[in-house]
Amino acid sequence: MRRTTRTMSLACAVAAALGCTGLAALPAGAAPAADGLTVQYHSGSTGSDQAEPWLKVRNSGSSAVALSGVKLRYYFKADTASASYRFACSWAVKGCANITGTFGTLAHPTATADRYLEIGFTSGAGSLAAGADTGDLQLRFYRADWQPLNQADDYSFGATQSAYGNWSKVTAQLGGATVWGTAPEGNDPTDPTDPTDPTDPPGDGATLFDDFNYSGYNDPKIAANGWSVRSNSGGPGVPGATWAPQNVTFSSASGNSVMNLETSTAGTGESTKQTEVLTKATKFKNGTYAARVKFADAPKSGPDGDHLVQTFFTINDLKAPMADDYAEYDFEYLPNGGWGEPSNILYTTSWETYNPDPWQAVNQHTEGRQSYAGWHDLVVTIDNSSIRYYIDGQLFGTHDAAYLPERPMSINFNQWLIDLAGNTSTSPRAYDQQVDYVLHVKDQVLTPAQVAAKVTAYRSAGTTFEDSVPSA
Repeated sequence: MRRTTRTMSLACAVAAALGCTGLAALPAGAAPAADGLTVQYHSGSTGSDQAEPWLKVRNSGSSAVALSGVKLRYYFKADTASASYRFACSWAVKGCANITGTFGTLAHPTATADRYLEIGFTSGAGSLAAGADTGDLQLRFYRADWQPLNQADDYSFGATQSAYGNWSKVTAQLGGATVWGTAPEGNDPTDPTDPTDPTDPPGDGATLFDDFNYSGYNDPKIAANGWSVRSNSGGPGVPGATWAPQNVTFSSASGNSVMNLETSTAGTGESTKQTEVLTKATKFKNGTYAARVKFADAPKSGPDGDHLVQTFFTINDLKAPMADDYAEYDFEYLPNGGWGEPSNILYTTSWETYNPDPWQAVNQHTEGRQSYAGWHDLVVTIDNSSIRYYIDGQLFGTHDAAYLPERPMSINFNQWLIDLAGNTSTSPRAYDQQVDYVLHVKDQVLTPAQVAAKVTAYRSAGTTFEDSVPSA
């Protein structure tokens, strides 16, 4: 993780108006779900710039339901055969970071539907108690080219549905079985002939999965499972700082095991303790990399302001200055700025090579200037044509083929200080970065929804670790 001077790239966000009205009566022909789930719908927009299916899921059963096992499908007719669509979450009681949206093509098109938007939930959405609902899911989708879209011929659209009401034209699946609603004829989402279910991972590729279910940094299973908790000296970070394995701890959060990396300082290099956990093997190249990471804007103790870097990345070694077989792919969050940035910023960076002295860098990056405090699902995919970075199910940046890796890499998490200029106090302070899981699937490009489904499957089976990725 080394940085060159950045140039500004601006991203625009569109916010939908917030609103909520009462529940309408159950329409004729829509029976309550036997498993106690119903879907309620409110049309947030009847215009042509974007569709806004606002949804709620209600649990009218007698026991809690894990939302990570719930999938909703909203069916629509594409405006042209070649049209592509983009999903966005404007606001959700459960948090937009915990909502995923992917598009699929129906196996049996009808006059009112040949596509669908599938809505899923990450583990961060938690459970839905008996008698409770999710609250608003204010969702939207639009054409990638921002051309007008026609909602009038969409199967799931209800032009007069101006208040939330049970809506049988949006289906719900629980644990893979349809428990609410009616799909367009011939398109039951649980039909095994459906070839485009966006949550089905493409086969059983060689995989690394770790739920970080360890007792401590010195748990023998850590090394046995191929990880190294760093203790050796060297960069990156503040000169004189040490890498402190004892500051890597493990605990439980929301029912899942979590790895915590603590970085602390009292304003000097000698007092600075940084943390890093990495795979001992450099055997990972093309495919999908994913992790659920909690970034923090403020220290857990002491004064704020340090130029901190919180990361998830892959990397191999630089054999010589400007060597063309170097590779590195980063998520780097700077909660207090740094590298010339005045405040919080998230970088995704794909590296071709660099020269440490004099500094020269060849990379491509995407940046988001906002707070990313809290849990986030981070995904990067690498195939033979591009590198794509996703945050919370949304495409964040696409980088060019010139930056593809030539050699395998390791997988790393670390938290470190760029310098001590952000906070000149000598008062002790400490920062936490947490990691819920890590996943790599060799040579397969998974969607964020497929990543979530694969992680859910591991946890449902009680699998806390698997590594079937062969040595390089």
